[in-house]
Amino acid sequence: MTALVDWTPVFRLMLVGLLIAVVPLGWVWLRSREADTAQRLRWLTAVTLFLTFDLVLFGAFTRLTDSGLGCPDWPGCYGTASPIGARAEIAAAQAELPSGPVTFSKAWIEMIHRYLATSVGVLIVVLVVVSALQRRLRRVPLLWPVITLVWVCVQGAFGALTVTMKLFPAIVTLHLMGGLVLLALLRLQAVRYGAPDALSAQAARLGPTLRAALWGMFALVWLQVALGGWVSTNYAVLACRDFPTCQGSWWPPMDFARGFELWRELGAQRSGEALPFAALTAIHYTHRLAAYVVLAALGGVGWALWRRGLARHAAWLWGLGAWQLLTGLSNVVLEWPLAAALAHTGGAAALVTVLAGWLAAAYPVRRQAWGSTTVVPSPSGQERTA
Repeated sequence: MTALVDWTPVFRLMLVGLLIAVVPLGWVWLRSREADTAQRLRWLTAVTLFLTFDLVLFGAFTRLTDSGLGCPDWPGCYGTASPIGARAEIAAAQAELPSGPVTFSKAWIEMIHRYLATSVGVLIVVLVVVSALQRRLRRVPLLWPVITLVWVCVQGAFGALTVTMKLFPAIVTLHLMGGLVLLALLRLQAVRYGAPDALSAQAARLGPTLRAALWGMFALVWLQVALGGWVSTNYAVLACRDFPTCQGSWWPPMDFARGFELWRELGAQRSGEALPFAALTAIHYTHRLAAYVVLAALGGVGWALWRRGLARHAAWLWGLGAWQLLTGLSNVVLEWPLAAALAHTGGAAALVTVLAGWLAAAYPVRRQAWGSTTVVPSPSGQERTA
């Protein structure tokens, strides 16, 4: 019997993550050899943000291809650091159940996801170390990198629980949301390091009313992300195969109590009985109804931004709203194709990242410019620079 948590390969897994992280770290070093510390941190944060976005999408790919249990233990694969060392165990599991959760392809997908997650963790550790080393010389912010490091450890714990608790829907949904929280934290740091893009720079012009509207929009997006994660982790996407009605009705038979019973195993009620189809319908239809509210809010906030002269901000909101509508509809009418499902997850991640950047820029932080020199008197009475 395979142990659910095997710590033997953990250092090998960390080594693989470190080797992967060497590539983006080398790119940042080559890119910013003659740059100051602030620029290096900006590039490092940007690269980490980009790879985290990719990790979120690959995590969705892992879930959508039913590869979450491709290696049924953690952090390795049958006690090894890769499926290569677990060939016999995987072959036996695949022979016993050819279409089951353990196959060679699913094992590789699951382990690649873990390798990417480890490499992102390494980059965040480097970000914290560099920030800490430079803090004594310059006013480099350290709080947010530390919070990000703590959060990525929490996210790793949820990743372990996803496997050991056999795709428990509440845990898988929290793991998905945790990845988006990581994106928001990194985007905030990119803005705080003083290198916002043109859109984020303009976000500083937002008044109190628009800031409040963006906060409301941000909260709605998170609620919809949670509902979407609950749909996906309960495999309720195909509970409604038509649009705009569901099962040919504007209000189909639904069981909200059982559908939103949070602490239960996949496909089962808390009592152990099978989850009824009406519960899956309630999960799907709630997400659909909430989508109407989110789309209306995107349209309204976009219009307010347009009238304020922030046309590019409005275009981003409207564009992402249209993207989510089209990909969401594709999931229903095309019966959940992989490309549409991944695109829908990517749109949600983009919305979180964009809104987090605007809100961070809307609250500028007063700080001394990095690398500037300040004249202070020395004990001997002569001036020196600090």
